[in-house]
Amino acid sequence: MEEFIITVVPTKNPAILKFETNHFITKNNNYEFKNIDEAKISPLAQQLFYLPFIKTVYISGNFIGLERYDIVEWDDVKDSVAQQLVDYLNAGEPVVKEDENQKKVAVTVYAEVTPNPSVMKFVTNKRIVPTTFEFKNIDEAKDSELAKQLFMLPFVKEVFFDVNYVSINKYDVAEWDDITLELREKIRDFIADGKEVVSAKSLQKQKTTAPEAQLEDANLDDISKQIIDILEEYVKPAVASDGGNILFKSYEGDTKTVNVILQGACSGCPSSTYTLKNGIETMLKNMMGDMVNEVVALNG
Repeated sequence: MEEFIITVVPTKNPAILKFETNHFITKNNNYEFKNIDEAKISPLAQQLFYLPFIKTVYISGNFIGLERYDIVEWDDVKDSVAQQLVDYLNAGEPVVKEDENQKKVAVTVYAEVTPNPSVMKFVTNKRIVPTTFEFKNIDEAKDSELAKQLFMLPFVKEVFFDVNYVSINKYDVAEWDDITLELREKIRDFIADGKEVVSAKSLQKQKTTAPEAQLEDANLDDISKQIIDILEEYVKPAVASDGGNILFKSYEGDTKTVNVILQGACSGCPSSTYTLKNGIETMLKNMMGDMVNEVVALNG
């Protein structure tokens, strides 16, 4: 059995902490329990409610979210709670007694066009990954069974996952009208079977390069961290709606150049240069003054 590791992640609500795990702990659903009676299907949640400061327990995918009462501060108890969760999970105890007879998960997937004519966005009604993943070829997809299956189709060029959607970049050999239904059904069937979209190994690797990890990097200067905050709050939601993503790569202080990486539908999109220069670059200049001179996409 693989060992569980817990990472404590703050949220915007000071009363709620996320305890992220390096393996998925539920397959089919998100759960919220307000008291011990509601938690009958979750032995873990019931155990947590024996802690007098626990108000609400959230369980989903690869994390446990806990809301506290005001009688304590998280700084005083978070380490002991994290250790309790580690001990429980590594003992192999059940997290949620999900219906083992439920072969299929209720999943809907719909296709959505993007500004990039080579990319289609397939949106699901379920959370499929906790963060973004990009695969340029089948070799890069060794830790994602769904991506590997998609690359088996000769017209799939690149695959990008975000929290609740899959963006697929196709080769010109096929038209969307001919392949959209096949792709939609393949994605839906995979998720409905309750399979992991990406492996725990890939999740752990991705966390080291996530924006949260960058902001905690002592080697990163304050200007870079300010740029990351702006990209996360103002830019990412917009590009995500178009099936893409933007990652901060570096800041060159001597030339005041911000280097970014475009992913998903943004990568190779005909309109990405316009968006980069007239949208993202203008925003950073307005918000950071003369600290930013230019924004450059290293892969665009």
